[in-house]
Amino acid sequence: MSTLTVSRHFVEASLSGAERLGLDSRALLQEAGISPDLLRIEMARVSSDQFSKLMQVIWQRTGDEFMGMGPRRARSGTFATMCALVVGCQTLEEVYQQAFRFSRLFEPMVSMELEIFGDRARLVTRIEGSIHDPDYFLRESILVIWHRLGSWLIGQPVELEKAEFDYPRPDHGDEYRHIFHCPLAFESGCTALTFSKRFLSAPVIRDKPEMRQFLKTSPADLLSRPDESNTWTGRIRGLIGRDFSKPMPDFDWIAQELHTSPQTLRRRLKQENTSFQEIKDLLRRDMAIYYLAHPEMPINDIAERVGFTEPSTFHRAFKKWTGVTPGAWREGERGDLV
Repeated sequence: MSTLTVSRHFVEASLSGAERLGLDSRALLQEAGISPDLLRIEMARVSSDQFSKLMQVIWQRTGDEFMGMGPRRARSGTFATMCALVVGCQTLEEVYQQAFRFSRLFEPMVSMELEIFGDRARLVTRIEGSIHDPDYFLRESILVIWHRLGSWLIGQPVELEKAEFDYPRPDHGDEYRHIFHCPLAFESGCTALTFSKRFLSAPVIRDKPEMRQFLKTSPADLLSRPDESNTWTGRIRGLIGRDFSKPMPDFDWIAQELHTSPQTLRRRLKQENTSFQEIKDLLRRDMAIYYLAHPEMPINDIAERVGFTEPSTFHRAFKKWTGVTPGAWREGERGDLV
């Protein structure tokens, strides 16, 4: 069970290609277990499980792994075939070179190309032909999938030093901090991810049986549910846990558990574009959203579960996080919004 949540923006952006192809977005949402009424709340979020299911529904209904946004159709199974090829590679460098060679077999090409300069490596987006990606969802997805697939294959996070985008900072730009966990640059000369060259020599540790298991839910899970052990943010979320009715561990204890100094951990979090306070707030928000999806749980009990002694304080905090009260949120989930 994951308590991570995904912004309403990404839900609506993921549907743009399917809508262009004439599919009914409300039906797609309902098939994924998402209330279309919930999305009328401006700051709505859905669970990562729901978003993962939505990705799978869109791929199935469009028969296109580019979800109707690419310069051509990517038939179902394209990603799986690429994964079957790269799992036999020796190192991450070989993975990215092999994946690029595979992607070049299709025209127009949609891929990422590995560039090496000095002690840095960069994955640069290469898209030929015209795409239908008004909300940048296809371009974001390519970056995320290639990065997280590489991290999974070598069993360790490929720590990003920079994420660049060849378009202006979008309205949902703040969400990028929690996706890429690194400094961001918009209106750049290209769309790319930069990281230390040392990761390229990391060996591939996954085998074919693991890949078959991985592909049962990927790449949907790569987009919706990153491996939380792959970032300092994720490790801290894991240490805090989900029971906020107990006193929350302090920062010094967290640093000690992670075998680092508080100063180093603060620096690491700054590099990931976040802070300890923000991690706690977002974890509380995500837990509250998770519990609100369980109609049998009274709202006052939820307030206590997420660490608020006074229900009124919880109501104020939840409205700050989402723009609506817990009760209005629950009505949106039920489809009772008027």
